[in-house]
Amino acid sequence: MKTITVGQLRQNPTAMLADVEAGETYQVTRHNREIARIVPRAHAIELIPRKSRTGSHLADLPRHDLRSAASVDELLANERDR
Repeated sequence: MKTITVGQLRQNPTAMLADVEAGETYQVTRHNREIARIVPRAHAIELIPRKSRTGSHLADLPRHDLRSAASVDELLANERDR
């Protein structure tokens, strides 16, 4: 594990992040005291589930027949008038 101070991290975060990407773990210190650890991402952990790629299923829904208006435009006009 490598150690880096907050000041060094502010000056050049790119080099440290490249090391972390390559698998290195960093201990971040302030006044010789550890305040954080920066570790490589574990590839097996998925924090946000992937989006489904199956597409929309709207076409599978049953058709709804309008009972209170002859068309959708008429229905919307009635709602606007209220």
